Amino acid sequence: MTTFATTDKILEEIGQPKASVACIGPAGENLVAMACIINEKNRAAGRCGAGAVMGSKKLKAIAVYGTGKVSIARPDEMKERVKEAIGKIKENPVTGQALPTYGTAVLVNVINEHGGFPARNFQTGYFPEADKQSGETLVNKYLTGKAACWGCPIGCGRVSKVPDGPFSISKSEGPEYESIFAFGSDCGVVDLDAVIKANYLSNELGLDTISMGTTIACAMELVEMGNIPESELYGLDLRFGNAGAMVEAVWKTAYRAGIGADLSLGSKKLAEKYGAPDISMSVKGLELPAYDPRSIQGIGLNYATANRGGCHVSGYMISPEILGLPEKLDPFVTKDKAQWTITFQDFTSVVNSSGVCLFNTFALGLPDYTGLLASITGWDLDDGEVLTIGERVTNIERLLNNRYGVDEKQDTLPKRLLEEPIPTGPAKGNISNLSEMLPEYYELRSWVNGKPTEEKLKELGLS
Repeated sequence: MTTFATTDKILEEIGQPKASVACIGPAGENLVAMACIINEKNRAAGRCGAGAVMGSKKLKAIAVYGTGKVSIARPDEMKERVKEAIGKIKENPVTGQALPTYGTAVLVNVINEHGGFPARNFQTGYFPEADKQSGETLVNKYLTGKAACWGCPIGCGRVSKVPDGPFSISKSEGPEYESIFAFGSDCGVVDLDAVIKANYLSNELGLDTISMGTTIACAMELVEMGNIPESELYGLDLRFGNAGAMVEAVWKTAYRAGIGADLSLGSKKLAEKYGAPDISMSVKGLELPAYDPRSIQGIGLNYATANRGGCHVSGYMISPEILGLPEKLDPFVTKDKAQWTITFQDFTSVVNSSGVCLFNTFALGLPDYTGLLASITGWDLDDGEVLTIGERVTNIERLLNNRYGVDEKQDTLPKRLLEEPIPTGPAKGNISNLSEMLPEYYELRSWVNGKPTEEKLKELGLS
């Protein structure tokens, strides 16, 4: 069953219409490397193949519901702090205006105009037709409503419709900024109809849109290079700009049909199989998201050092480097980016552990989270102690990676991004200067060869 059908069937069977269902689709059952877990039909635990893990355990879904309440240490104080936090969120230009109005796709034109919107498998960081798939275009031509996660004061979700044509769909949530990049610019596809369709299929079949789209982009480049022979494509014209082939490749991957069997491996193994490993735009095997690190230096350092690989939300350096929150940094320089990246990574670990959305951090800072944590749990920690919780999480993750053979050799970026200057657009001529930032990052972390030292572990109480 698809994730949509599974959700409906389980809610009917258990007789709990307000239950929450986390499930996998055909992609997870078929152990596709980028299979994900879908909740509420449109929310994804998207990255790293968690859906394939569920599939390997023959676990189709988990349904949860309850009737009790969570006890709060200081409820009156919590109400005041929540009220204050929501006020900050409403007043902030990103969380109070941009995201509610245009969703995450508000970033399409912003990042493209900076020269960091990857196109054609990161061959460049500028897509001339970006406005045709921007948040503004999505609102003007496709939007039928808005959506929000439970209790969310931002409401960045989109509900869209493609009324007719080969990619028609009556209702689809999204697409998000990352999905537009992955199925759009990275595949050289301009048609937003096709991007919406591919996003819908990914939700229905249980696929991570970032890894799915960028793996298709990798395949397109391999085809154009002549590395994937026609005999392996079974008639699919998988080349940059072919919207129909892109959409076709999504469902083929979920069912491992034709070239989909190779795409299901992810871009790293796909590129290795066809003799061009450098064509995979991934770190530690995880495909990169929608920011070219050649034009945004700090996000490149985060990609390289993020414990789960090519991830932007481990330490979202786009916030200071592009959006100017909490302060504006020059995205083209490397100075101080190591310390900023470390702070953002550790702070993100705190936020992720709290169970709230990372988007709140555009408006809320560490003191806000420290206060909220204290009122809910009764733990009277200061800001430094709370940030140390995040540092401890980051280091534990790194220790687990080290145990499985991950060290400084994997803390790098694809060769293209380190050696090939961006050929077009506002950031033309730039490369990622990772080598200028990584040694300082290790020194500040007290890591040697990508591994935490004994002294650091003792300091954090992890020895």
